[in-house]
Amino acid sequence: MSTHDYEDARAVSGGAGYDDHRHQQPQDQLDYDPNFVPDSVKSFVVHLYRHIREKNVYEIHQMYETSFHTLSDRLFKDTPWPSVDAVAHYVDNDHVFCLLYKEMWFRHLYARLNPTIRQRIDSWDNYCSLFQVVLHGVVNMQLPNQWLWDMVDEFVYQFQSFCQYRAKMKNKTEQEIDLLRQFDQAWSVYGVLNFLQALVEKSNIIQILENEKEGLEQFTSTDGYDYNGGSNVLKVLGYFGMVGLLRVHCLLGDYHTGLKCLQPIDISQQGVYTLVIGSHITTIYHYGFANLMLRRYVDAIREFNKILLYIYKTKQYHQTSPQYEQILKKNEQMYALLAICLSLCPQSSLVDETVISQLREKYGEKMIIMQRYDDEAFAIFDELFSYACPKFITPSAPSFEEPLVNYNQDAYRLQLKLFLYEAKQQQLLSGVRTFLKVYSTISLTKLASYVEVDELTLRTILTTYKHKTHAVNSDGKVISNADINFYINDDIVHVAESKPAKQYGDYFLRQVVKLEGVINEVDTIKLY
Repeated sequence: MSTHDYEDARAVSGGAGYDDHRHQQPQDQLDYDPNFVPDSVKSFVVHLYRHIREKNVYEIHQMYETSFHTLSDRLFKDTPWPSVDAVAHYVDNDHVFCLLYKEMWFRHLYARLNPTIRQRIDSWDNYCSLFQVVLHGVVNMQLPNQWLWDMVDEFVYQFQSFCQYRAKMKNKTEQEIDLLRQFDQAWSVYGVLNFLQALVEKSNIIQILENEKEGLEQFTSTDGYDYNGGSNVLKVLGYFGMVGLLRVHCLLGDYHTGLKCLQPIDISQQGVYTLVIGSHITTIYHYGFANLMLRRYVDAIREFNKILLYIYKTKQYHQTSPQYEQILKKNEQMYALLAICLSLCPQSSLVDETVISQLREKYGEKMIIMQRYDDEAFAIFDELFSYACPKFITPSAPSFEEPLVNYNQDAYRLQLKLFLYEAKQQQLLSGVRTFLKVYSTISLTKLASYVEVDELTLRTILTTYKHKTHAVNSDGKVISNADINFYINDDIVHVAESKPAKQYGDYFLRQVVKLEGVINEVDTIKLY
């Protein structure tokens, strides 16, 4: 797969963009005066500053989600916003507000333009200053969940973007290499993980979520906001920090640690993470992908099914959202991951009919081929994985020795290799599964003749099948992904197929809705 194909599409919105690349234009061609502040921008920063001081979350949210994007589209489509120095005196040179403004300034820059290495480093410095104030200062603010999620999301995205940029060493100028040497701690993996972990620990969010289960504290019930005059900033950043840690560990290929970081959030329930669509999708996408890579296919299938059904039912409400394109993009990627899961673990009974119907439409033919054990099947596994996987990173600093080489694809190639190795092992066993589905009892001799191996090899294959259809869950317990169970007694294989109870309710509800539609159509027909 080419490097170009592997590059994901990042949102132009400047909001939550998951992990995708953005529209870029050469900055040196732009006529931009950083000190010029249009009246509409003056009004924007003055009002935003006032609303933040008054803790008016509703107005802050309106300005952040609507006014900021409207002004960006109207005045700053191809240029950065005015510099922080140019607007600081309109907001009493307030240190925290200036940090928040710069955070939005850099996010807009990454969305619309191609940041220079100096700007990437400055953005890192701004995040360091902002998180230091949140962690060690007194931040008496209430900010919208959307903005706090975007901070964490953008922080991880810019780290990922910097790692990809740094790994392309071939065409770096001497000046860029000198800056990389000089600022070798900028966007270091330890710095990023330490900030996210510090937000989780300092916010005490894990204990807050535990207390909430016992009715001792409120967090989810108040959507993360503090209605007693306090601040929600540290608590909610700590909460979203757990999702950020999951995402970073997935980018590094450390799926166990990633899922462990997310454990305090009960994803089987609605929570603060479901209030922001970008957070909801990012959480489930990375949770599902991590489980796929750990062979916990049932967990991945269940969560992909839920989120895909949710998107199917609600996507029309997000059509005007800056994140709409990314919702559709992640939706398509998760269908590809679900196709992989169901090919390796055929448990379509876990998936809603609506999702199955969409899946057949998108990947029906490919999923039939993926059941085979041949090069065409593995080419499809390769294609779907490469399309749907996160943009893996190599976090280590580059070698500055000549000749300079690009290594931005190394982590992706390694993860692809590991996945295909597992897929080939799984597909080798699919022939045995086909025969076990047909029989309730069958002798080893007869099964060996069908599979065309000797009995000793068959016993090894059956043992491998048992191993490959079981995985260790997050609690350390062995769980089964198999839709059939078997045991061997006196050289006879006894098979028990698990048949889940049929759910009739959803089927009848769908038919009722269809009938109502037909009745409405009939009512519109005029009879002469």
